[in-house]
Amino acid sequence: MVIVMDLAAGAEQIAAVQQRLEQFGFEIHVIRGVNRLVIGAVGDRRIINSLGLEVMPGVEKIVPIMKPYKLVSRESKGEHSLIKVKNVVIGGDELVVIAGPCAVESREQLLTTAHLVRKAGAVILRGGAFKPRTSPYSFQGMELEGLKLLAEASAETGLLTITEVIDEASLEQTHEYVDMVQIGARNMQNFRLLRAVGRSGKPVLLKRGLSATIEEWLMAAEYIVSEGNENVVLCERGIRTFETATRNTLDLSAVPVVKWQSHLPVIVDPSHATGNRRLVAPMAKATVAAGADGLIIEVHPEPYKALSDGPQSLTPEDFNSLMVELKTIAAAVGRVVGRECM
Repeated sequence: MVIVMDLAAGAEQIAAVQQRLEQFGFEIHVIRGVNRLVIGAVGDRRIINSLGLEVMPGVEKIVPIMKPYKLVSRESKGEHSLIKVKNVVIGGDELVVIAGPCAVESREQLLTTAHLVRKAGAVILRGGAFKPRTSPYSFQGMELEGLKLLAEASAETGLLTITEVIDEASLEQTHEYVDMVQIGARNMQNFRLLRAVGRSGKPVLLKRGLSATIEEWLMAAEYIVSEGNENVVLCERGIRTFETATRNTLDLSAVPVVKWQSHLPVIVDPSHATGNRRLVAPMAKATVAAGADGLIIEVHPEPYKALSDGPQSLTPEDFNSLMVELKTIAAAVGRVVGRECM
């Protein structure tokens, strides 16, 4: 349930409600919106009527939440959450574009890509330092050296950075090198990792699992938020179906469904969803029309030489053309995309 506080409620009144809830074993989460403050309370609903909360000073109303995911539900927060990653806001009017190679392969490769995607209008540089691969013989990433290269690329271009973490050890290593971490599809239900990311407080991009329902995806987000980290962005990246024409099946209906069910921002990864660079641009355009808050796109200066996911990586020229086309579509749905090169 959530306790909606009156707009004029003071700090002492808010603290009194929290104390009352904690006295009866409720876990408390304060959610601060633009127009009001609510207190999320997780505990035994059977005793809620006996606490007398509705008559406490500063309380406007009590709203029961029927969804299994309490803190990320639309019921707990009526307005859209704005997730701030330094100077970038995800969930606002700007369509945030994250771009870069699937894996950090070398200094030259990463810096070249960083400059090119920044010039085209991307604001966050992606690059995998740790690569969980299906085959143990595939390239597994440069790990710490890759993180250092991401930090160097950020310092040189001004782009923020994101990389995937695969366990608690890799999460700890990212602390001083990147601005945002990613939980990949294979780790969406790695609950120890979700809790660790929640405790870290670092902005996180949570990808939907290969066969996860939307409810399971939102429950994974709940793990992170329940540990105190509200800086969660959801990412639809395609799900596994019987179809073999594409790498996965991009569930674009998930975008409006999630925005209806949850207050968290949602972006889309058309690269992993389709697995084919010819399909990335049309699905990216459809993503914007569907109401997503951003895109994460794989770009490589020489895709045919890529050590990971070359077939789905755009060339810099193709990425630049796509960004130009996205501006028109974004304007049609009241959004803006891309930033001018400084």
